Amino acid sequence: MNRIKELRKARHLRQTDVARETCIDQKTLSNYEIGRTSPDAYAVVQLADFFGVTADYLLGLTDYNLKDVDALLAQIEEMEQKLAAIKKILLSQKQL
Repeated sequence: MNRIKELRKARHLRQTDVARETCIDQKTLSNYEIGRTSPDAYAVVQLADFFGVTADYLLGLTDYNLKDVDALLAQIEEMEQKLAAIKKILLSQKQL
């Protein structure tokens, strides 16, 4: 799925809502979402600011939104806890 569409749907917004807030024509947004055209630099900045994400995240160049530091730190903490649990299991199996 297109990241712009994904972000819009996650926020329960219509294309017209995003268009109104970003000053990007609704038909242009539709073309971005279906991959008919790609956003220019102006549109990337407008959309990234509106959705609170980085341009790289918006364009699908990364899976992590580095603008949301708290969410990333929470994900790291969760991963560390899972790794610690796996390590504990592996060490207990090694002793057998």
